[in-house]
Amino acid sequence: MLLPDPSEVSRREYLKAAVAVGGATGLSACLDILDEQTVPSGAEDPSTLPTRQHAWNAVLDTDDDSNREPPRHHVLSPLEYVRDGPPDDAGRDTVETALRTLERAYEWSHEGLLFTIGYSPAYFDRFDADLPESVDLPYPEPLSSLEEPMLDDADAILHLASDVPSVPLAAEEALFGEADTVNDVDVDTDLSGVFKRTGRRPGFVGEGLPAENQDVQGIPDSEPVPEEAALFMGFRSIFERNQATEDRVTIKEGPFADGTTQHVETDRLQLQPWYEQDSHYQRVAKMFSPEHAKDELVGEVGEKLENSARITDEIIDHIEQDAHKYGMVGHAQKVARGREDGQPLLLRRDFNTTDGDRAGLHFLSLQRRISDFIRTRELMNGEQLATDTAVGQRLNNGILQYVFVERRGSFLIPPRPHRALPEATPDP
Repeated sequence: MLLPDPSEVSRREYLKAAVAVGGATGLSACLDILDEQTVPSGAEDPSTLPTRQHAWNAVLDTDDDSNREPPRHHVLSPLEYVRDGPPDDAGRDTVETALRTLERAYEWSHEGLLFTIGYSPAYFDRFDADLPESVDLPYPEPLSSLEEPMLDDADAILHLASDVPSVPLAAEEALFGEADTVNDVDVDTDLSGVFKRTGRRPGFVGEGLPAENQDVQGIPDSEPVPEEAALFMGFRSIFERNQATEDRVTIKEGPFADGTTQHVETDRLQLQPWYEQDSHYQRVAKMFSPEHAKDELVGEVGEKLENSARITDEIIDHIEQDAHKYGMVGHAQKVARGREDGQPLLLRRDFNTTDGDRAGLHFLSLQRRISDFIRTRELMNGEQLATDTAVGQRLNNGILQYVFVERRGSFLIPPRPHRALPEATPDP
């Protein structure tokens, strides 16, 4: 991918392209246009940071409705372990030292750098011992009859996130031996002798970014994505009261207590019919519920909903009636059936992408057990609803006909003390 001429595109679009390109070229472009923006430095003693790698919420901004706003720029890097045999203490020291360099370099915040490193079932297969019963981490698999995704075989995955587009790029450079310093901190150790990067999955989320990056395949040429939208489908989708808490997704027992599991999915979006064939009323009904559309609960991008999707028990209970009466059910309406004690099970941290010059979504969720995600995904599929509807037509089944799963992976995000090449049963 080539960088556009900065005189011919917006500042945001140029920065997004620089993040996508990555490497020294992308980083240099970011720094040129940002005029080497100052980024707050990190902790002198990284051991003072939270035990949970996924403890991001306390340092995120919130909007006027108290919804937490994720960092605007993201990179996922799948990693392959390159040494022979099981990891040893020398390798663990290398990984931990490299990660602590980032924590000294950047403040643990959306204005600095937030990151996690997670490990796949394939990584843990190299050990004789099994993962403890407190960790639910099955291999990924197709979850509907309509899917044929590639299944991630990476040993690990690194997620880097910041409001400042140059920061994930600089962090990558430092981690893989391509920089001597990072935010004025010396880089003494890197991951290049332990891990090999097997790809890059950049992306973005936040008001204005989807609208400025909609000139790609999968979205009409009329550029219909609203300026106020944080994601390509045009609505708020991450409401504070519809997100699991960090406590809810945290493993409570065993050697990986204070860790979590991470589902990572790459979805291709096909939004020509979403914007060209469907009215705003239909999009609201399919994203939320027919009741939301009928009662005009949502507004242009979800602003009327404030900090909750407002999927009541009554709306959930009416889902079969809606399938029969309207030939349509809502995405949020289906997924809300998976609540436990009225609380959601997943904490979403996904973001859009234009990899390959087409609209996509890197769907990323945290949950205590991967089975929590699987259950939620099966409810999203709504296959029983599609079978049972008696309206004599194909069910408009939420947003399924616009979102196509291309890749899927499952990872364990260990607590910080075990994040560096963990054994399957580490000592407490």
